Amino acid sequence: MESDQGNHVVVIPSPDKSLSSVDHQKSQSLVDHHPLAEISSSPGHLLLLKLLHREEEGHGRQTAKLENHATSLRRDAFSLSCLFLAFHFLSVILLFSSSVDPLHGKHKCQMWWVPSSVSVVTSLILVLCVQLRVIGYWRVERALGKERTDGRALLRRILELRMKGSSYDLWKDTAGPSTGSAIAGTVKRLKSSSVEVKWMAPFKWCSRNFVTICLLCFSGLMFPVSKFIVCS
Repeated sequence: MESDQGNHVVVIPSPDKSLSSVDHQKSQSLVDHHPLAEISSSPGHLLLLKLLHREEEGHGRQTAKLENHATSLRRDAFSLSCLFLAFHFLSVILLFSSSVDPLHGKHKCQMWWVPSSVSVVTSLILVLCVQLRVIGYWRVERALGKERTDGRALLRRILELRMKGSSYDLWKDTAGPSTGSAIAGTVKRLKSSSVEVKWMAPFKWCSRNFVTICLLCFSGLMFPVSKFIVCS
């Protein structure tokens, strides 16, 4: 049997120009209604976005400056604490070396208050310098916390503006009477909540000044130790 092999022709339909034009119109409408496109077409919203970005950059620079200042204060406090310990280490060595000499032992014991007083005065000066750095550090930390909170609030405003586009209310941050009363109510609630945790203030103060407390205790301990070393 003979079998004829026929030629099969496959016809590929040409794309519909009407469908491609519809898709192009849809994509164009999506681009036109995008929030960033709406912002670029609205001078007020575009100006607000630029101002918010400029303010965000200012917050970033201020935050970096405060972080560097806090690091410098912490480094200074650590260096002064090391100097405090080195001073007492050297003073103990000198007292031991002077107490080895058996001559004039009674006279040295009568003058025990001289090295002790020098040790206490020097210790208080170093402790005061450390405490000044500690106070400055926590002051910078409070300012840094406020800057970070303001930066997060500013970032939320920028994100909200980018998401809403031209529908973002330009006057929403204007402080009217109702907004002022709301802020006053918030302040009252914060004050009432701060009274509830007032008993935590001493523990918070001790945790912040722990280094100074330890240095003062060590200074008070070295006063009788100096007498014991000289008179032993």
